[in-house]
Amino acid sequence: MDNGDPLEPETKDESDTVSARQSSDETLYCEAEAPMAVEKEKPARESSETDLEIEDTEKFFTTRQRELYLEACRLVGVVPVSYFIRNMEESYVNLNHHGLGPRGTKAIAIALVNISDNDLGLEGARILSEFLQNNTSSLFTLQLSGNNFKEEAAELFCQALSTNYRIKSLDLSHNQFSDKAGEYLGQMLALNVGLQSLDLSWNHLYIQGVVALCSGLRANVSLKKLDLSMNSFGNEGAAALGEVLRLNNSLAYLDLSSNNINNEGLSKISKGLELNESLKVLKLYLNPLSMDGAVLLILSIKRNPKSKMEDIDISNVLVSEQFVKILDGVCAVHPQLDVMYKAVQGLSNKKNLFTWTSPVKLIQSYADQHKISVLDFFRSLNPSGETTMPVGEFRKAMIQQNKVPINRYQVRELIKKLGEKTDMVDFRTLTSPPTPTPAPPPPCPMLIILPESLSPSPGGTDAAVNMMPCLIPRVPSILPSDLTLTPEMTLTLPPLVPSAPSVACTL
Repeated sequence: MDNGDPLEPETKDESDTVSARQSSDETLYCEAEAPMAVEKEKPARESSETDLEIEDTEKFFTTRQRELYLEACRLVGVVPVSYFIRNMEESYVNLNHHGLGPRGTKAIAIALVNISDNDLGLEGARILSEFLQNNTSSLFTLQLSGNNFKEEAAELFCQALSTNYRIKSLDLSHNQFSDKAGEYLGQMLALNVGLQSLDLSWNHLYIQGVVALCSGLRANVSLKKLDLSMNSFGNEGAAALGEVLRLNNSLAYLDLSSNNINNEGLSKISKGLELNESLKVLKLYLNPLSMDGAVLLILSIKRNPKSKMEDIDISNVLVSEQFVKILDGVCAVHPQLDVMYKAVQGLSNKKNLFTWTSPVKLIQSYADQHKISVLDFFRSLNPSGETTMPVGEFRKAMIQQNKVPINRYQVRELIKKLGEKTDMVDFRTLTSPPTPTPAPPPPCPMLIILPESLSPSPGGTDAAVNMMPCLIPRVPSILPSDLTLTPEMTLTLPPLVPSAPSVACTL
C-alpha cells in the first residue's frame, strides 16, 4: 500500500481463508477513554463485510491513529478493514465475522487492541513505540503478554512510556525480558507519572534486573500494582524490594510469588514493611519459606501502626498453633488483616473449622430477632450507608462489631460470598427481594355430593350435611360461580371421574 497506489480488493489465498475461518469467532476488545471529539452520526447498520470505504474516516479520527493502522497493514501485507477504522475510537469493537486471519489480527493488535500471544516481536514493538511517543493515543490499557519481546523491545517501550502518561495499565508478562530489560524498565518508572499497573510476571528478571527496576521504583509516585511473580531474583532482589517498600508510598499490590525467596530475603522485605504506609496486598506463594519467616513477616505489620496491609498470601507455609496465637495478637491491632497459610499443625484448630456456624446464618438470625433485613445490618457497618464497601474496611468492621459473634475465618468465608475478586464487597449479593405472598384463591361454591349408595330422602340431607368435611370438594368448574343453592333444589352433577355415573343431589 505505497503512496499513490490504489487499494486493491481484498483477496485471500487458500491458507488465509482457512486461517480466517479459524479466527472469525474471536471478539477483539479495546478499553479506551471517552473520545473528546464530537460524537459522530453512524449509519443505522454497519456491514459485516470487509471493504475499502475509508475515504471519510479522516473527519472522525486523528490522522495519526489512521496512519498507524495503515502502516501496520502495510507492514504485515493486508488490506485495511474500514469497519475497524470507523470504530477504532469506541470503547468496544466487535470484529466477529470480518475474516481477519492471523495477519489482519496482527495489524489490528499493533494499531490498537494489542492482543496477547501474537508474536509481535521487534517490528511490532517499534511501531507501537512510535505511536505511543506522540502521546495522542486514547488507549489506557495495553495487553502485550506472550509476544516474544526482548531487550530491544523493552528499550523501545521505555523510550515511549517515559513521556506517555496516558497508559494506565501495561501487561508485559510471558515475554523474554532479562536483566537489561529491567534496567530500561527502571529508567522508565523513574520518569513516568501515569502508569498504575505493571505486570512483568513470567519473564527472566534476575538479580541485576530487579535491582535496576527497584532503582526506578524508589522515585516512582504513581504505580499502584506490580506483578513480579514467576521470575527468579531470589534474596538479593527481595532485599532491593524491601528498600523500595521502606521509601515508596504509592504501591498497594505486590506479587512476588515463586521467586526463590527464603527466610533471609523475607526478613529484608519485613524490615521495609515496618515503615510502609501504602501496601495492602502481598503475595509470597510458592517461595521456600518456613514458619519462622512467617512470624517475622506478621510481626513487622504489628510494629507498624500505620500499616494498611489487608491480605498476605503464604499459602504454601505450614504453621503451628503458636503462630495462630501470634496472628490473633496482630489482628487485634490491625483487624483489616487476613493471612492465608497452608494449614495448622495438629487437628485441634482444624476440627474447629468444621464446627463453626455459617456466618450468613448468624447474621440472618440476628436480623430476624431485631426485625431488620440482612441488608440493613450490613449497611449499618458502612459509614456511608452504601451497599458496597472495600474488602479491607468490611473485614475491619465485621471484626470490630459486637452484634454478631464472628471470627476472622468466618469473615473470610463471608467475603468470598460477597465478591472479593473485585476488591469490593456487595451486600446485595446475599439479599433478595421478599417473596410476594400469593393471593388467596377466588371463592368457589360448595356442592354437597352424595355417594351413589346414599338415597335421597328427607333424612338424607341431614346425613349429607353431617358428612360435609369429607363430602364437600370445591369444584368451581362444575357450576357457575353465581349460582345460589337453595332448599328443595335438585342438581344432577357430572361425574368427576369419566367412568363414574352422574349423581343426583336434593337439598
